[in-house]
Amino acid sequence: MSAAPAIAFDRMFRLDGRTAFVSGAAGHLGQAMVRGFLGAGARVIINGRNTQRLDTLRAKLRQENYDPDAVAVCAFDMRDEEALARCLATLPRLDVLVNNAITVEMGTIASATPDQFATAYDSGVRAPFAAMRIAEPALAKAVNATGHAAVVNIASMYGTVSPDPSIYGDTGLNSPPHYGPAKAALLQLTRYMACHWGQKGIRVNAIAPGPFPREEFQREHPAFVQRLSAKNPLGRIGHASEIAGAAVFLASDAASYVTGAVVPVDGGWTAW
Repeated sequence: MSAAPAIAFDRMFRLDGRTAFVSGAAGHLGQAMVRGFLGAGARVIINGRNTQRLDTLRAKLRQENYDPDAVAVCAFDMRDEEALARCLATLPRLDVLVNNAITVEMGTIASATPDQFATAYDSGVRAPFAAMRIAEPALAKAVNATGHAAVVNIASMYGTVSPDPSIYGDTGLNSPPHYGPAKAALLQLTRYMACHWGQKGIRVNAIAPGPFPREEFQREHPAFVQRLSAKNPLGRIGHASEIAGAAVFLASDAASYVTGAVVPVDGGWTAW
């Protein structure tokens, strides 16, 4: 039996000298995770489809006194495998891959279309799989350097439970029928990859966020946010910054024996 590696407690959650790639980085939760990785000492490659939004995020991070040299912009649609290869396959090393992006249109059972299902699965399942496969050589180089590398897939509470129709009513704010199934598939893909990559030292885990509405959404729909809060055991919605701790944990040495796991960050939503 091999001895467990000795890790200084005050360094367990540090990511100094490591590189993380975050898709959907300019989004609500993406920005929070980027800040978490930067705060832990990592260099972060921020990805999204809109170059202007990524440049704006980088400028904002500079204003917040994060090291501008620690942030690199890599703009493309994650469904574009050629662009994925140009960015990920050429990296000298990748310690953390965060699959956060998904393209979803709002809808209901009555309005959902086959194209919407195809888009959700293409962006939310196939693209993360392509990213993992293309990034494997760079992740393997991180394993050689530190003993392990990490993939963090961002799923949802609706990958394990159904939206409660009584919360949504006729608001038009319904979680569409293609979103949860795509996230459920991502959870199963996470388990599959964890089992097949375990011997390689590449850990694959998922985070299942709960209700994290954007600030502008909260202002526009206060009654709906109140219903979300009342549904939750903690009695409130999540703050975007609260996703960062789970992401940093799963990326760090503190989680070196964690793979194939789903970490709910949902205020207890799925515990009922």
